[in-house]
Amino acid sequence: MPGENLSRDEARERAALLSVEGYDVSLDVRSAVGDAPAGEPRTFRSVTTVRFRCNEPGASAFADLIAPRVTAVSLNGRDLDPAEVFDGSRIALEDLAAENELVVDAQCAYSRTGEGLHRFVDPEDGEVYLYTQYEPADSRRVFANFEQPDLKAPFRFEVRAPEGWTVWSNGAGTLADGVWRFAETRPISTYITCVVAGPYHYVTDSYERELPDGSTLRIPLGALCRKGLAPHFDADDVFLVTKQGLDFFHEHFDYPYPFGKYDQAFVPEYNLGAMENPGLVTFREEFIFRGKVTRSSYEARANVILHEMAHMWFGDLVTMAWWDDLWLKESFADFMGTFANVGATRFTDAWITFANRRKAWAYRADQLPSTHPITADIRDLQDAKLNFDGITYAKGASVLKQLVAYVGQDAFLEGARRYFQRHAYGNTRLGDLLSVLAETSGRDMGTWARSWLQTAGVNALTPQVLLDAGGRIDELAVVQEAAESHPELRPHRVAVGLYRRTPAGALERYARAEVDVDGPRTVVTELAGAGAPELVLVNDDDLTYCKIRFDATSLDTLREHLGALADPLARALCWSALWNLTRDALLPAREFIALVLRFAGRESDIGVLQMLHAWARSALEHYAAPGWRPTGERLLAEGALEELREAAPGSEQQLTWARFYAAVACGEGDLRLLGELLDGTGKIDGLEVDQELRWAFLEPLAAHGVADEQALAAELARDDTASGKRHQVRCLAARPSAAVKAQAWAQVVESDALSNALVGATIAGFSQSSQRELLAPYTEKYFAAIERVWAERSIQIGMDVVSGLFPSLQDSPETLAATDAWLTGHEGAPPALRRLVLEARDDLARTLRGQECDARAEATAPTAP
Repeated sequence: MPGENLSRDEARERAALLSVEGYDVSLDVRSAVGDAPAGEPRTFRSVTTVRFRCNEPGASAFADLIAPRVTAVSLNGRDLDPAEVFDGSRIALEDLAAENELVVDAQCAYSRTGEGLHRFVDPEDGEVYLYTQYEPADSRRVFANFEQPDLKAPFRFEVRAPEGWTVWSNGAGTLADGVWRFAETRPISTYITCVVAGPYHYVTDSYERELPDGSTLRIPLGALCRKGLAPHFDADDVFLVTKQGLDFFHEHFDYPYPFGKYDQAFVPEYNLGAMENPGLVTFREEFIFRGKVTRSSYEARANVILHEMAHMWFGDLVTMAWWDDLWLKESFADFMGTFANVGATRFTDAWITFANRRKAWAYRADQLPSTHPITADIRDLQDAKLNFDGITYAKGASVLKQLVAYVGQDAFLEGARRYFQRHAYGNTRLGDLLSVLAETSGRDMGTWARSWLQTAGVNALTPQVLLDAGGRIDELAVVQEAAESHPELRPHRVAVGLYRRTPAGALERYARAEVDVDGPRTVVTELAGAGAPELVLVNDDDLTYCKIRFDATSLDTLREHLGALADPLARALCWSALWNLTRDALLPAREFIALVLRFAGRESDIGVLQMLHAWARSALEHYAAPGWRPTGERLLAEGALEELREAAPGSEQQLTWARFYAAVACGEGDLRLLGELLDGTGKIDGLEVDQELRWAFLEPLAAHGVADEQALAAELARDDTASGKRHQVRCLAARPSAAVKAQAWAQVVESDALSNALVGATIAGFSQSSQRELLAPYTEKYFAAIERVWAERSIQIGMDVVSGLFPSLQDSPETLAATDAWLTGHEGAPPALRRLVLEARDDLARTLRGQECDARAEATAPTAP
């Protein structure tokens, strides 16, 4: 629609002109149940009253609304013709007064994409569930407003819902005369308002804390999910982490939680991980575990709970003025989520997960052609949507960890406390935060910010070691390099660790020095005279954000003794560095796979092990030379089965190796064993094949033509739930048939009938590494379709289709040329669309470089242990 993509310039002009005093929003969602009108979208009534001031009486502005129909509009008591003032996404407002009241009565559409007010019908019992998701700008799909983060206001919601439903919003609610009415919020941005409605299962608890002034803070706690998931809902653990987090943030922020109650809703078909709506946080329901999962799954859930809780201060209480400074909430929440996980919960090793998993996301994003500074140039809402990426989240969090090392933890937290006190319920920019950090640390934050926040790219740090005649360190230096495209060399506060083997064979650290690395080469004088190391680990303890490289001796040590490295964080850092070497075509993929086969079975951290499995699959599917892939497939399957059989019965390692074995199973014997484990004729001691694991075993059977449509239908009958349906759809699309692929393509690309969750499941099943020839015809179809898809579908679905269906498995120079041809021929395509294609093109070029590196390696395959 014209005007749907709000620009930064438009937002600035409107913020300079208007200030909002408050909203009253009335929604009637009784239409969510029953039959929808034939041939029309299912809609609900939305009536909004917004009171606002205009600094220039007589000026013009616009309100935002995306709706099929507007019934009535009045401005200051004057009726306006909807046909004249509403264009599908904006309501024109002419001749404004100093004090204004706008009333909009509209029919808004329920969503199937997770954007706006999403409507979900549970296939298990036919119950209907609603929830909203707005970030960055989808509250305008539910009520008329001024959709930008710096026009904050108090909100009062009321909702009419079907009888028997419960409704939640940001404030506390009461039901009277069939209407749910909610307490007025504090001033907040439109995108963090929220409504959840339906026959949800609801559990309550409470939190209390004595404040410094002697008063007691009481926060009602709630947690909710679909009724069908209630038997699996471990609300006690959710409440435990919630209370631990509230204690932690109150202690460190010294600003009481400001939004009253604290509900947490786990909702179906969510298109994000979670959303920080004050008083009513929403999460994807996959955080409720239907089967056995590992400790890392609980750690991840705790991290997300704490991430969203940190937003109550960083993002909700104090909000960025525009999406350029998205990092002011996301980077901080990402950092604080892990910081609190380590400091307040049972997950004291969460920094290992951060170093190994979270930073891998950042390293990839920061080497794409679309990389950007942490403080980004966000021209419009489409830019904003794409910048919820590894740079804004994980790189930003990594840089904040470096900032803590740079200024000290006490100065950092005192800066946060002053930031909240000064800007509560307001909006900020970069300079507002830097000023308080400069006060508390005495450091020059401007220079630091220019290097870390306002430049893009990742540096590589490599040790250089010179030994004297006696075999001791004569000089140890750290060499810093940058990519040609982003040549900035940054100041790094790093720890350099020296490791050697003990008589018992463990590889342990015997010396460590913290140093400020600045410029192309920095000598670490503190380590001169130390005994010769077998391994030099730059960025030991993971203080900075960089790619770690190794000198030749260190790399040889890792090839032979990586499993002997005693410290789990150091081990995770080495694995991450080896993966970066593989992605950068400096280490052959077959060598990385050999390291995984040799040492992954000794990995004690289950999250690291799961990441190694994902990297090994990626190395085989993308970076291994095509001629070696069959050998690699066999070696991975054999190695996974051996580790599965050797793992302790019932252990997390056993479950993790079982899932990996299913993911790499390819031979006749592997598929036969998976079938036997499914039908009970086969057994591995201690391995419980629960429903989630059954689906994991079924996907490779479907992809290799062993499990047919009837088998998948029978499994759905066994698990006739929303989760089961997603699994079945994925498996159906995975089958090796031209007709199946054509049907899946049509369902996703040519139709909008599927919900966002089923679109994602279909895309995931469609692309199978073993079906490259079958998928070859879709390269041309992809480039012919994506501009139309981008124009016709919501941005979330457009992103899913453009990224998910890119022909990455057609890894040839011809596909690269086809991508370049599309980019050259579509220079006028929307910038956000071009960015997605450029990113996919860069991944493909990296794939080809990795395959060339692997092809240069010795032709003999690695020997499985």
